[in-house]
Amino acid sequence: MTSVTENDLVEEGRRVLNAEAAAVGALAPRLGAPFARACRMVADAPGRVVLSGIGKSGHIARKIAGTLTSTGTPATFMHAVEALHGDLGIVGGGDVAILVSRSGRGSEIGGLLGYLGRMSTPIIALTGDRDSDLARNADVVLDCSVDTEACPLDLTPTSSTTAALAMGDALAMVVLQLKGFQASDFAALHPGGSLGLKLTVRVADVMISEGYPWLPRGATMREAIVPLAELRGTVPIVEDDRRIAGIVTTGDLTRLMERDEAFLDRRVDDVMTTSPKTAVAEELGALAVQRMEEHGIMALPVVEDGRLVGIVHLHDLLRSGAV
Repeated sequence: MTSVTENDLVEEGRRVLNAEAAAVGALAPRLGAPFARACRMVADAPGRVVLSGIGKSGHIARKIAGTLTSTGTPATFMHAVEALHGDLGIVGGGDVAILVSRSGRGSEIGGLLGYLGRMSTPIIALTGDRDSDLARNADVVLDCSVDTEACPLDLTPTSSTTAALAMGDALAMVVLQLKGFQASDFAALHPGGSLGLKLTVRVADVMISEGYPWLPRGATMREAIVPLAELRGTVPIVEDDRRIAGIVTTGDLTRLMERDEAFLDRRVDDVMTTSPKTAVAEELGALAVQRMEEHGIMALPVVEDGRLVGIVHLHDLLRSGAV
């Protein structure tokens, strides 16, 4: 070990990452009709999706079950060994089984296949061996084979488990779309923590809707100075009917000062951005933050039918937990 350099360690880490990336990359060309069939089987299942596996494959199966459940498809993990000692009772009519196994062999897999066959439970296999017992008895086989493990001994499940996990994610994300699962559905299933906040905080919850300064068209930049200070650098400019005409920012003021000594007498119409980015009250705060970050702005006028109803600031959205 003393002869191993820091560079050697880094290169070995890169080798492992590249090997696993290659294993995942090789999955995409294999997808075809069986994958589409598997997605429809899961999306159309009247019951639950029951996932099972042994060892590291069992951990992957448990994670896929969690991903399906969190995206609107009821799923549960069944330990393959405990299944043969009583837990098979959780499999019911209308369920679909997803079995994860690199080898597709073993007494536990055989026991599961026998019971699921007697129950007429459809089976989707995520396996690395298309000639295995699991593959021969499955209704759909998704090929998760890898040329070699990232393990230098080619023993520890590494590339194979990564490939199986990626295949499970692909399946879950396509099913999500088949079922029309939306961000609002995701929010309903994740009410707690920062993720729940991100999916529930709306612009209406954070925006300033009363007492914020604005200016009419024709106002001068002299009149804009105080509102700019009060509104943290952004002032909406409106028509007589409060229809948004543009915005003026402290950046606009600074650039005007640099080129025009008579800047205070200039009309806001000559300085404002006439096609400003805006927000609507009912959109997710996270979407408003994304828009601000993409365009390098700190606040958005909030409009309804083109008319100004408020303003929302980046800092307030960040404090609210919108992102």
